[in-house]
Amino acid sequence: MYPEPETVHQITLEIGRTLGYPPDTIPTQVDEKSASLVLGVKAATLCNWRCTGRYNLPHVKAGRLVRYRVADLAQWIAKRRKGAEG
Repeated sequence: MYPEPETVHQITLEIGRTLGYPPDTIPTQVDEKSASLVLGVKAATLCNWRCTGRYNLPHVKAGRLVRYRVADLAQWIAKRRKGAEG
């Protein structure tokens, strides 16, 4: 079950607004602090999720640098929406 593309697009725009970006300049990737703000959890929680594999939240890691693609965040949120249809 995959979310509708327009739903993912709307969530991407919401992420941009949450982070203070205009719709035409939403970044491709965000850091852990921004991702935690978008998801409403602490950065330490994201670290815990990555280390334990609790949630399959895609991320990019190079050394200590961790980035989250905005498209992946939007897709992840869209997959977990409940009761919003109809």
